[in-house]
Amino acid sequence: MIPLHSHPSGRHFLQIPGPSNVPDRVLRAIDNVTIDHRGPEFGELGRAVLSGMKKVFKTESHVIIYPASGTGAWEAALVNALSPGDKVLMAETGHFATLWKKMAVKLGLDVEFMDGDWRHGADADKVKARLQADTQHEIKAVCVVHNETATGVTSNIAAIRQAIDSAKHPALLMVDTISSLGSIDYRHDEWGVDVTVSGSQKGLMLPPGLSFNAVSAKALAASESARLPRSYWDWKEMIAINGKGYFPYTPATNLLYGLHEALEMLFSEGLDNVFARHDRFGEATRRAVNAWGLEILCKNPAEYSSVLTAVIMPEGHSADAFRKTVLTHFNMSLGQGLTKLSDKVFRIGHLGDLNDLTLCGTLAGIEMGLEKAGVPHRKGGVLAAMDYLAGSVAAPAVKAA
Repeated sequence: MIPLHSHPSGRHFLQIPGPSNVPDRVLRAIDNVTIDHRGPEFGELGRAVLSGMKKVFKTESHVIIYPASGTGAWEAALVNALSPGDKVLMAETGHFATLWKKMAVKLGLDVEFMDGDWRHGADADKVKARLQADTQHEIKAVCVVHNETATGVTSNIAAIRQAIDSAKHPALLMVDTISSLGSIDYRHDEWGVDVTVSGSQKGLMLPPGLSFNAVSAKALAASESARLPRSYWDWKEMIAINGKGYFPYTPATNLLYGLHEALEMLFSEGLDNVFARHDRFGEATRRAVNAWGLEILCKNPAEYSSVLTAVIMPEGHSADAFRKTVLTHFNMSLGQGLTKLSDKVFRIGHLGDLNDLTLCGTLAGIEMGLEKAGVPHRKGGVLAAMDYLAGSVAAPAVKAA
């Protein structure tokens, strides 16, 4: 392990699927002097970031910003819209879907967890069948993780919405976009999502510390009669003061500076270009993995993530030992396997502040690491990725004068 006081030459490659690399201009923005969070300058900042986040979520409804991790946003979604004992249908797509389920149980909700193999997304047909069987409408919410960070599998949220509508069921739809927002196309309003949960440390290119709820009118109406205890997370108190750009308690002022800068970067590039860039990087990475002769965890190509790729280690080889080799020799961090996947997979993050050369450097470090760690593979993964990147269309890195 590289000690904290060690400073190897060159930059550290942080290629875990979040927290992602924070751009220098965002770090410089965070470095601004803290201002009065009740003053007029802060009001302008608050209104700007709240308006900007609506564009990212693609919603005309309310977006609420908390000083918290994504876990806090999970809790806010549940406690604002539900009551003790409410039945909730959740899809087991991986580690983070499981953690959200555990939280719901702790909060006193009656959770029905739809089994999954951690290699596929949420099954819309199964959701529809279960809701059709719920003739008494006991299920109050359906909860799905859009992009499962532990597995590299993306669920089709539009199909889940269609399943709910086809079943003619009134359940709320809650979606976790913690690792997809700002990297993969997401449409809160168009897809009929009632509560979308997200965090700052992935596609938004910020340090951890901000979390978000995008909330539909239907969810707001449900919150009026919801009886789970809430204080810090209360949507109503937030919305009452957010209109003027303020918050009911001390906000994370400097992180909001960073959010403002990150939004400027996303909108300058154009959200569609951001999504296309991530799609290219996901495809290039998968081509490298296939050329190495290794197996991608996600089974269904239609569900491949553009944020990360989880790679299965060959039988008899330790993913953690391989990651340690890469960190020690090449100063690069790769994501570890979590719970069921512990020591069985490594995860390549290709999200956020990333370009073609950074991705090629990442894949080169992996290919050299496979060789140094004695992991069976074929050479040529980096070349396969380079050939694809050179032949595919990318938005210009620098705009013409």
